[in-house]
Amino acid sequence: MSMAGNLRKVTSLGTVDGLRKVARLARRRRRVDLSHPARSPLGSSVVNCVAYEEGGRVPVGGDLVDTVERVRKNGDGFVWLGLHEPTNQEFAGIAELFDLHPLAVEDAIEAHQRPKVERYGETLFAVFKTVCYVEHEELTATSEVVNTGEIMVFVGQDFVISVRHGRHGSLGPLREELEAEPGQLAKGPSAVLHAIADHVVDDYLNVIDSVQADIDHVETDVFAENGARADPGRIYQLKRELLELKRAVVPLGRPLADLANRPIRVVEPEIQAYFRDVSDHLQRATEQIATFDELLNSILQAHLAQVTVAQNEDMRKITAWAAIVAVPTMVCGLYGMNFDHMPELHWRYGYGMVIGVISLVCLVLYRGFRRNGWL
Repeated sequence: MSMAGNLRKVTSLGTVDGLRKVARLARRRRRVDLSHPARSPLGSSVVNCVAYEEGGRVPVGGDLVDTVERVRKNGDGFVWLGLHEPTNQEFAGIAELFDLHPLAVEDAIEAHQRPKVERYGETLFAVFKTVCYVEHEELTATSEVVNTGEIMVFVGQDFVISVRHGRHGSLGPLREELEAEPGQLAKGPSAVLHAIADHVVDDYLNVIDSVQADIDHVETDVFAENGARADPGRIYQLKRELLELKRAVVPLGRPLADLANRPIRVVEPEIQAYFRDVSDHLQRATEQIATFDELLNSILQAHLAQVTVAQNEDMRKITAWAAIVAVPTMVCGLYGMNFDHMPELHWRYGYGMVIGVISLVCLVLYRGFRRNGWL
């Protein structure tokens, strides 16, 4: 059974002593990498647990407690534990083993936190908002464009605990990329924290590129020949989804700046330069979101202006036709009065003359309105 499987059985016991009860079970079956969702068993909160020394994986010969004690005894290496939406009961033993602050544990379990970086003694606690683009065949007024989740990371001198919330943002591929660069992984837990931050910000940029395609499509529809008939609900929906993306991206600026510039014991000075690069990418994402927001405002204003112009054109057409219809109405109303002595009332050609005059006046009015663009 894998060490991740051992954890799933014993974290429900809520104590470190409970973690030791299946120490021998770890040797009975070959360890399986559960990083990817396809490899994770249903209902599992423990996604993976791996120990690293000098940038490489080390064989796991016991349970989590034994592994942590060995890493701490050697003084070189760290343990990376990955969890997905754990419960209080599942997380209790882990929090005790790594001496995690109760406030940070509460935030990690309940989620719905703003991006932030906090220090609790020797442990750093970071919160990242993850985003993914929701594919859709056609953008409608109710289409979901951006889906968000969260990754909480506990970083100590010899451990990294990542807690993921949401159906996306798997760190399995990231773990494989890091293991392919042992030199970077050898820099310790702060290298993992940087990799997670870089992974999250790269996803921001990818989602922004996809959202831009939706905005371009809406812009093309609005400025088309019949743009006044475009559905404004799609524009409002994009603005709502962009607001959700903004709530995930913009608040991360301050925490990344702290990681890049402020001295933090668990963050190696060499890694801080990498955080500055991530901060630059985040700044680009923030600027693009601000640009999109302004562009959507302009598109919405242009659409409303087109609607106003279209309404004015309709009113001019209605007014022109009303003026044309007023001529025969006036003449017919005049000759419809019940008087015995009226001019040309008994003239043989009077009817034809009246019809001809009405037709001529209507034709002149029609040509005049047509020349002035009213019809």
